[in-house]
Amino acid sequence: MASGSSLLEEELSCPVCTDIFRDPVVLSCSHSFCKACLQQYWEQKGSSRGCPVCRTRSSMDDPPLNLSLRNTCEAFLKERSQRAKAGSEVLCSLHNEKLKLFCLVDQIPVCFVCQTSEKHENHKLRPVQEAAHTYKKKLRTALAPLQEKLKAFNEVKLICDQTAEHIKSQAQHTERQIKMEFEKLQQFLKDEEAARITALREEEEQKSQMMKEKIEKMEEEISSLSEQIRAIEQELGAEDVSFLQSYNDVEQRAQCTLADPEKVPGPLIDVAMHLGNLKYKVWEKMLGTVQYTLTVQRKLQRLRVQLDWDRGEVSFSDPSNNTPLYTFKHSFTERVFPFFNPFSLQICPMKVSKKLRTVPAPLQEKLKAFNEVKLICDQTAEHIKSQAQHTERQIKMEFEKLQQFLKDEEAARITALREEEEQRSQMMIEKI
Repeated sequence: MASGSSLLEEELSCPVCTDIFRDPVVLSCSHSFCKACLQQYWEQKGSSRGCPVCRTRSSMDDPPLNLSLRNTCEAFLKERSQRAKAGSEVLCSLHNEKLKLFCLVDQIPVCFVCQTSEKHENHKLRPVQEAAHTYKKKLRTALAPLQEKLKAFNEVKLICDQTAEHIKSQAQHTERQIKMEFEKLQQFLKDEEAARITALREEEEQKSQMMKEKIEKMEEEISSLSEQIRAIEQELGAEDVSFLQSYNDVEQRAQCTLADPEKVPGPLIDVAMHLGNLKYKVWEKMLGTVQYTLTVQRKLQRLRVQLDWDRGEVSFSDPSNNTPLYTFKHSFTERVFPFFNPFSLQICPMKVSKKLRTVPAPLQEKLKAFNEVKLICDQTAEHIKSQAQHTERQIKMEFEKLQQFLKDEEAARITALREEEEQRSQMMIEKI
């Protein structure tokens, strides 16, 4: 259980530097900080004037001095100094003499009687004050890398905080862009829109969670380093003998084995995957699924059909001027036969008058012409019916293809997004 003195010291410690308050100022949220620590924190945050603890924005650029807290801190420091002086007269456990010397060989404080003892014979000795000064200087040198490490972790944590906010803002902006793009598309793209926004939110949640875990890891490292530095600083503030007695342990704690944190928080969210050329890519694929009727500039009297079995081509052209019309491509695996489907002919019976054995030639030509026209009309009527049925089937088939394309496109994009999510997640786990 922590002592009353340690609890009081914790209450009188600045949340930023974790040391006893120096010129404490108080914010409107009632949190207090060292004046220098608060100014430095605000400079790092730019235009923000938030509280380092609760993030409440301060309306004052120059917070007032907390006189009561300052007086309490000064009284505490004075009392602690007096207690240190009162306990500074540590006596030798063997000779009950004051420890005035420090053995460089055994690395312990000794008295004048110990100096002449056999145990310390021919050992190099230094006055306690001189030895303490030397080793404090050495420890301060070892403390500098720890302070730099703490600064580096604080910088990376700040970057992580900013990146987390940017991921959130980026996700919100991307969601708005997706909605705007999909509003321009037709009704059948709504399902794709919902899938993309759902995938985007899942990606935001997943990366935000990864960043949160990384920030928590940074906070753990920072807390550990802060506690380590605070303990060493307390040892530096101790009286010489107590300092020298614990020097070896303190020196070992002063060795930092943590690697420098990456300032690249890792990676952020992939906006181009969801928004890049969205309409073009979707409509380009849809264009490949649509069939259309071939048109020619003039009515053809003849048509040339040419088969190239090896190349898998059936070409149609105008034989009068060798103008290519269209080429179907296919991989033939069996024998190919020509197939013609001429319209069926119908011969109408004629009744010949007994009185008139022969019909005048002009009438025969007229009748022939009418029969031909009627035949053409009959054939045209059947063709119109057949054409309408065929067109209806084609429309249904085309819409079925479009619907299937949308389903396949949605599934493909969601799969690609999840694969990217899994890949990025693995990369982030390895970085963390």
